[in-house]
Amino acid sequence: MCKFFKKWFGFSNITELTEEDKMKKFLIVGLGNLGEKYADTRHNIGFKILDYLADSNDVSFVTLKLGDISTLKIKGRSLVLLKPNTYMNLSGKAIKYWLEKEKIPLENLLVITDDLNLPFGALRLKIKGSDGGHNGLKDTQDKLQTTKYNRFRFGISDEFSKGRQVDYVLGEWSDEENSKLKERLNVSAEVIKSFALAGVNNTMNQFNGK
Repeated sequence: MCKFFKKWFGFSNITELTEEDKMKKFLIVGLGNLGEKYADTRHNIGFKILDYLADSNDVSFVTLKLGDISTLKIKGRSLVLLKPNTYMNLSGKAIKYWLEKEKIPLENLLVITDDLNLPFGALRLKIKGSDGGHNGLKDTQDKLQTTKYNRFRFGISDEFSKGRQVDYVLGEWSDEENSKLKERLNVSAEVIKSFALAGVNNTMNQFNGK
């Protein structure tokens, strides 16, 4: 059909993505909640990591359907950065939409989230797994109908008393955590670039537990 339109209507700029082209495009999703009151909370580390990556590469976000979008070019790779504006528990809707819109294969998806089960700043990349009780991952799993997608977990620790989990994850970083956060954001940005350039397995070997 594409060739038909080219021939008869002169749309010579119509092209179809080759498999090689598709493998050079990635969807990098940071999970979080919209609004200033959530901006510096632990639960919004996904947004914060993408903001850091964008700022350090002089690219900016624009608000489009279901989220804020930016595109970063690195050594022949195209990274579509997405901050869903659906709120955390409906993140999967935005992820599915942008995967399909950009024709990005599932193996080139990376979802960034906070993790209570890891010490502060610990990094862990996984290629599959359960949602771990995280509402953003739960909705992603539901919308994609699979647990086999790459996720990048950033440790926020579990230093809260019984019954205070919600207050903790929606709370702001401590002064001690803030003093260490920039270095952790810098390493997180390197994880994302390595994922696109070196592949998930090499990135896990290099950065998991760092």
